[in-house]
Amino acid sequence: MLRPPAALLAVALLCAGCAEMPQSDTAVQAGYGAESGEQVSLHLTEAIAKLPVAEEVGSGYERDEFNHWIDADGDCQDTRAEVLLEESETKPRGRCEVTKGRWLSTYDGVTVNRPGGLDIDHMVPLKEGWESGADRWTSELREAYANDLGDPRALIAVTAASNRSKSDQDPADWMPDAADNHCTYVADWVAVKIRWSLFADPREKAALEDVAAGCGDPEITVRLAQEAPAPDPAPEPAPTPPDDEQSNAPEGGSSGDDPRFDTCGKATDEGYGPYEKGSDPEYDWYRDGDADGTVCDR
Repeated sequence: MLRPPAALLAVALLCAGCAEMPQSDTAVQAGYGAESGEQVSLHLTEAIAKLPVAEEVGSGYERDEFNHWIDADGDCQDTRAEVLLEESETKPRGRCEVTKGRWLSTYDGVTVNRPGGLDIDHMVPLKEGWESGADRWTSELREAYANDLGDPRALIAVTAASNRSKSDQDPADWMPDAADNHCTYVADWVAVKIRWSLFADPREKAALEDVAAGCGDPEITVRLAQEAPAPDPAPEPAPTPPDDEQSNAPEGGSSGDDPRFDTCGKATDEGYGPYEKGSDPEYDWYRDGDADGTVCDR
């Protein structure tokens, strides 16, 4: 089987997530201070602080973009069966298809004896992954993410009811019913995001920080999974005109590059323009649609 042995899983859960993971040199780009192949150990608050922040991708997600469940090692057990076999507290029945065992759903503290009452939850849901970086991945990388058996934190067997309550929500909007699981949940969420070089949105990061403040700052150990693209850096702010130019600007703000007006139309209505390329600094603040070297000339 591809998953780590049960003993490693138990240790990982005990310390809020400390399983080893394969890594790429993207760890250096993301600021985790590791070379390719090295393990990274961070305290939870430090790991959260290093999560890149960006606004989520708001469209384009399709569940079919993440092919699962697959039988990666050809042993007749697909990803779902692998998780069930590994996480059962008793020796499970069945080989290719698990028919019986005993599982503790950590989200709600419910013990389940039949796998039909369980879902295999992606710690960071597929849609959340898409919206926080996976939209730029190849289909092969998305398949690897959806079937990640390399880290026991990535996929977890929980009651169908708790998994569907969570749906695709991040910690800003959903946390497990079992309050004593909150610190582990946040640590595992952060570890998976770092593993796959995914970013956090501002509300999500604030929620992670709020929970982590009451967790005693445990250490988590991670390595990046594959060559997942590092998140795009935050855009650079628009250049600010020199002070002497700003002093002549009329009152009022602007949503464009011109600190005085949103559009050329507003500039010309107030008696400004035209602006010539090479002679007026204002030329660079507007788009020259006809490329004639003049803007705001109506």
